[in-house]
Formats: sequence, C-alpha cells, structure tokens
Amino acid sequence: MEEQQEIKELKRLVEYYEKVIKNMSVPIIPSIVPRTILVPIAGFIYRERFEAIRTKVLQYAAEHRETEAVIFDFTGVNTEDVEAFDYNELASELSQLNSAQKLMGLRPLYVGFNPRFAREIVHAGIQVELEVYTNFRAALTVLIKENAGSMSTIK
Repeated sequence: MEEQQEIKELKRLVEYYEKVIKNMSVPIIPSIVPRTILVPIAGFIYRERFEAIRTKVLQYAAEHRETEAVIFDFTGVNTEDVEAFDYNELASELSQLNSAQKLMGLRPLYVGFNPRFAREIVHAGIQVELEVYTNFRAALTVLIKENAGSMSTIK
C-alpha cells in the first residue's frame, strides 16, 4: 500500500513540474517601448509549444488591452532545437502565430532566426508573411522611431 501512495505522490509531483515548465516556456516581458512586449523563445520548439505561446500571448493581450506590439525573439533557438520539426509544419505554425496576433489587433515582430532556420523555411517553398528583424535591438529601434512622440512620457 505504501508503494501505491508513493506512486500517487510522484505523479502529483510530475504534474506540478509539468505546469512549472509550461509556465516558464512562454515568458512575457514588458518592454521599455510603450505598449510592446517581448516573448523570448529558447530551446526545443514543437506544435504544443507554439499552441502555448499563442494562447499565453493572446490571454496577456486580452488582459492588457494597451498592448500593441509583440516581439518574438528566436535567438535562443538552436538548429538542433528544430531538427525534429518538419519545416513545412514550422512555417505553418509561424503563420498561425502571426495570424492570431493580427486578429487581436497586435503587431507581431520576429527576431533572431538563425540562418539554417530561415534557409529551410524558404527551401520548403512556403510563403510566410512576417515582419522580421535581425535582432531585438533592430526591432526596438524601429518601434522607438515610430513611437518617438510617446517615448517622452517614459519616466
């Protein structure tokens, strides 16, 4: 009987850690640029992870209606992190992520794609209409220039 109790406790512990990992897999960081958030993406990416990203960002936007722009930073995604992912599927997931943000009235920006990541998506022959910048700084620079008038209100 003690073994059964131990198994139940271990299952509860696994469920708890799965929730912790899920929450940590989609951090949302408010930016210094008004109405802009950063979503850094690192590690393995897969269909369920994209679903979690879409869901969490959309929930955040619903709760923080002032949010206008979302910067998705893929700098932390290595080639190995996407090797198991079919690039056609990856392009489809990016397209869905982009569409969901736009339907909420958000401006999605993407940064940090590695060369192989970009090459494989293009090689797959899939058209994905994304606003892409080399890095986070480049995207912020564009947003700062566009928000020049409202930037003076930051204290």
